[in-house]
Amino acid sequence: MSTFGPDFIGLQVSDLERSATFYERHLGLTRGQTRPDAIVYFTEPIPMALRTPLPHTDLSAGPVGLGIAVWIRVSNTRELHDRLTKAGVQVLTSPSESPFGLHFTFRDPDGYAITIHDGQ
Repeated sequence: MSTFGPDFIGLQVSDLERSATFYERHLGLTRGQTRPDAIVYFTEPIPMALRTPLPHTDLSAGPVGLGIAVWIRVSNTRELHDRLTKAGVQVLTSPSESPFGLHFTFRDPDGYAITIHDGQ
């Protein structure tokens, strides 16, 4: 047996269509496979999905994603930051340089802290 590392990201969300609209409108994600309980996006190098909560998952029990870091690479971090700010999205950190390029973090509709970066 070999362990290869993470190869899929799934965010459990309280309102699938609301979150899908957010990620498609603001980040430009393109839908792939769609099921009643999940939407998979064409993202590289790791596929990403939004899904309804698994049984016994209470998203209102506390901060969602506490301790999880989700980074999404884009072609123009500053442009996306400005668009999200203009749209009234809660931006948690201003754009700044890191070993992964220019980055910033925002909060999605369910409260996940998502970091955007333009590095490799």
